[in-house]
Amino acid sequence: MTISPPFRTASVYVLVSTLWIWLSDRALDLLVQGQAELSFLQSVKGIVFVLTTGALLYWMTGRDLHRLEAANRTLLEGHRQTLGALVSAMDVRHRETGDHSDRVMRMATGLARLAGVHGEALRNLSFGALLHDIGKLGLPDAVLVKPGRLDDDEMAVVRQHPRLGYELMQQVDFLRGASDIPHSHHERWDGSGYPQGLRGEAIPLAARIFSVVDIWDALITARVYKPAWPEADVLEYLRAAAGSQLDPDLVALFLENYDELKALAR
Repeated sequence: MTISPPFRTASVYVLVSTLWIWLSDRALDLLVQGQAELSFLQSVKGIVFVLTTGALLYWMTGRDLHRLEAANRTLLEGHRQTLGALVSAMDVRHRETGDHSDRVMRMATGLARLAGVHGEALRNLSFGALLHDIGKLGLPDAVLVKPGRLDDDEMAVVRQHPRLGYELMQQVDFLRGASDIPHSHHERWDGSGYPQGLRGEAIPLAARIFSVVDIWDALITARVYKPAWPEADVLEYLRAAAGSQLDPDLVALFLENYDELKALAR
């Protein structure tokens, strides 16, 4: 059972104050004889005072905590709205299909919950998923939206975007913890990815989760350089990529809960 901070603070205050009153009055009894009844009444009066002020302390700290939580929720919602506007502009520039960034964010967050991610880590994952391609803001349009296959020089330019995204997010206090996905979602389970060539569980969990969803979305939707794949072919690709490109346990979790996760993309 979780004890609320206001209750914990008030309880400690009441306990310490009550012990002080009781012990100090017992000490006075030893020093001043014949005043036991008066000392007992003083103790009762002191304890009643402590209980009353403890209840007041509990109410005041609870009220302030609720106000702080409300302010934090307002601030977080402001962050979400600001990021939403930025992401909409990114998707337009990238010529992505529909609400690509918001869609993969919803699915990645759903898969993360199934994988046991919660709390601040889940919030950071959702922000990171939403901004996974923010580094592409630093890429030229000639490369970013080029139809057809990129040459080696153009691919070298594209491979800079995880580093650019990481550097951008490190400049914003509330996004520093959300940089795992922008920085590492092109790493591969077998170590052949970029930009750092991480392997297996050395790849941050958030990035491994997102990679499964991002590849699913990239294949199942039409892009400027390719048509949409049939759903059966997409799922078969994910099965084949498990253990090489993707974390096999996360692919299995995705496929086991596919209908539930797919519903989040609608």
